[in-house]
Amino acid sequence: MTDVRTWLARIDRRIVVAGLAIVVIGLLIILPDVLPVGIDWRDDFRPAARALMFTGTPYSVPIFINAPWTLLPLLPFALLPEKIGGAALFLIGLGAFAYSAYRLGAKPLVMMAFLLSPPVIHCLLNGNLDWMALLGMVLPPPIGLILIATKPQMGSVVAIFWLFEAWRNGGWRQVVRTFWPITAVLAISFLLFGFWPARFTLATTLWWNASLWPASIPVGLALAVAAIRRRDIRYAMAASPCLSPYVLLHSWSGAVAALLAAPLEFFAAWIGLWALVVIRAGAL
Repeated sequence: MTDVRTWLARIDRRIVVAGLAIVVIGLLIILPDVLPVGIDWRDDFRPAARALMFTGTPYSVPIFINAPWTLLPLLPFALLPEKIGGAALFLIGLGAFAYSAYRLGAKPLVMMAFLLSPPVIHCLLNGNLDWMALLGMVLPPPIGLILIATKPQMGSVVAIFWLFEAWRNGGWRQVVRTFWPITAVLAISFLLFGFWPARFTLATTLWWNASLWPASIPVGLALAVAAIRRRDIRYAMAASPCLSPYVLLHSWSGAVAALLAAPLEFFAAWIGLWALVVIRAGAL
């Protein structure tokens, strides 16, 4: 009887996998004709990924300021036609946002609302990569640090939080175990591409920068202290964009995700975000 149940369970898993594959393939056929081409995918990440493949450096694209390893998962998509690659990126981003929300304790209704929140929609439709940093926040720190470095405006305080946690859990040895992967990746990237973080200064001068900095510094510092004292990463997630001089709407997805396990607080923020969108739309 046990063997029969095991066999049925395997069949069920295969059916689920096959069903998901069919849905994904169907969406890849439909979405390129439905979705607009994301401006960040079209003008920034796709050209940078192709430049990395064909010239060896992504920084020939003037507006590309991210860590070079940001582009590695995008290389297969950059080889596809622009619309198809953008649709594939949309699906990957949607899945990453959903998985991160699940790991952060979101119930189905809250998860659905999160996926329909302005920061998430803004990210997905623009073809941006904030889902990559959010995914890093729910993975083990040695891996997560590499991912949150792709969007430091979303995860800078999370990195500081993990530093304190590593020290508390095992002193300097645990700090080394946690931070050696990102340190090695950074060192290799500097050897290959020079000191690319200097390009971050360009971001603060761009007209689309919508950071609340420096007015948000007091709130960010208070949240950072709360994260370390209470040993709660959610405060660090909310603090990071407050302490960044460069933030767009989609980079607030991490701060919103910090509320996913608290439905009332989350929906208060969700309503406020949509109210902001309506007010901004009415002012145009």
